[in-house]
Amino acid sequence: MKRNQKLTRRQTLKLLGLGAAGAAMAACAAPPAAAPAAPAAPAESKPAEQPAAGGKLEIFSWWTSGGEVEALEALYKLYREKYPNVEIINAALAGGAGQGGNMKAVLETRMIGGDPPDSFQVHLGQELIGSHVKAGRMEELSELYASEGWNDVFPKGLIELASYEGKPYSVPVNIHRSNVMWYNVKHLADAGMEKPPATWDEWFAYAEKLKAKGIGALAVAGADPNFSAHVFENILVATLGPEKYLGLFNGQTRWDDAGVKEAMGLLLKSHEFAQEGYQSVAWGDINEVVTSGKASTMIMGDWTHGLFKSAGFTDYHWAPAPDTNGVFVALSDSFGLPKNVKNRENVINWLKLCGSREGQDAFNPIKGSIPARTDPDLSKYDDYLKETIEAFKTNIIVGSIQHGAAAPQGFVNDYDTVVSTLLASKDIEAAAKQLVDAAGAAGLSG
Repeated sequence: MKRNQKLTRRQTLKLLGLGAAGAAMAACAAPPAAAPAAPAAPAESKPAEQPAAGGKLEIFSWWTSGGEVEALEALYKLYREKYPNVEIINAALAGGAGQGGNMKAVLETRMIGGDPPDSFQVHLGQELIGSHVKAGRMEELSELYASEGWNDVFPKGLIELASYEGKPYSVPVNIHRSNVMWYNVKHLADAGMEKPPATWDEWFAYAEKLKAKGIGALAVAGADPNFSAHVFENILVATLGPEKYLGLFNGQTRWDDAGVKEAMGLLLKSHEFAQEGYQSVAWGDINEVVTSGKASTMIMGDWTHGLFKSAGFTDYHWAPAPDTNGVFVALSDSFGLPKNVKNRENVINWLKLCGSREGQDAFNPIKGSIPARTDPDLSKYDDYLKETIEAFKTNIIVGSIQHGAAAPQGFVNDYDTVVSTLLASKDIEAAAKQLVDAAGAAGLSG
C-alpha cells in the first residue's frame, strides 16, 4: 500500500514549491542540529523586561484535558514569576481539531465582533492566515521576531508557515506529529507479536487476533466525526505516499484518485474493528478506552503522549501509523496578537515567553510535543520526544489537513463532513465526488 516513500528531501522541497503551506512545512524538516543540553540559548539575547504595571492577560485556547492543561499551566507559572502583577485569565474551551467545537466558533464571533481575546491558540498555517490574517484582524510580528532572535532559531519553513506576504503573524510554541500509532504493549505480547504492525495488512491481521479475544483493535471517538477525519488523513498518506498526498493541495492529485478511494475503503474497514460502543465515545474520553484496555491501538497525534503521562498510564508504546514510516505529518500550535486588544504590552510579553527556549522547554515535555526552536535543552525531553526531534530532522515532512497546516479552514469543515457522511453511508464514489467539489470551492484543484 505504501507508495513513493523513496522520495528524497531535495525532491520533496522541489515539488512543495507548488503549494505554499506544504512547502513551508517541508522546509522545516532540516533545521540546524539541536544545541547541547547545558549551554544557554544564544538567541535569548535581550534581558528580561521589568514586570508590567499590572492589568490582565486573557489567553484563549482549547487545552482542557490532562497534559494540555498542565503544559499550559507551566507557561502561566513562568509568566507569573516574571510579571506577578498581571492577572492571567485562562479562557479555555474544549474543541480544537477540524471544525473546532465551541472554541473556534466563539473565537470567530469575538474576532468579528471586535472583542478579541488578548491572545489565542491557533494552528500555524492556513487556519490562522485564511481565517484572521487575510481579514486584517492580526498584528504582524516582524519586529518581535527580530528583537527576540527568532529568525535564527525557528526553522525557515516554520517562519514561512506563520507568515503572510513575507511577515510573521504568530509565534509557534511547538511541533506535533499526527501520524502516530499508540499501542498497548501487553496486548501485543499476548498476541505473540514482537513488533507493532507496520502496514495496514499487518494491522488487520493483528485486529483479527484481538477480535477473537473481544478487544477492539482501533480506539475511535465516534461521537466526534473529527476524530475519524484525523485517522483518514494518515491513511491518505499511506495509500498515496507523500508526493501524491501533497498534490491534493496544489491540484496535482485529484480527490477522486484511486489512492483516495483506497484510503476510504481502509477507513471503513478499520472501523469494523473499533471498540464496542465507539459511536457514543467523545474525543475527550478516548484515552480511557486505551488505558482501560478496551482497544489496543489508536492513531492520534502525540499530544496523546502527554495525556497518557498525565493519567499515569505506562503500558504503551508508539510507532508510525501503518504504511507511513519515514513521513512526518506535522502541525504546530501558536499564539498571535489580535489588533485592538486591551492588554497589548502583556500580550507582547506572553509571546516572548512562548517563543523563548525557557518557555518551550517548560511546555513541550509536558504537552507531548517537540519545540519549535532548534536549540532545546535535550536533557528535559524523554525518549519519545527525542525520537521525534530526530524524525523531524530526517523524515519527509507533510502538513496535517485536520489541524490547519495543509488546507484552509473552509475545506477542513467540508472534509470533516464528508468523512462523517462516508462512515454513515459507506458510499465511496459519492464521498470522492464531494471532496472534489470541496477542493474546487477552496481553490485546491489547480
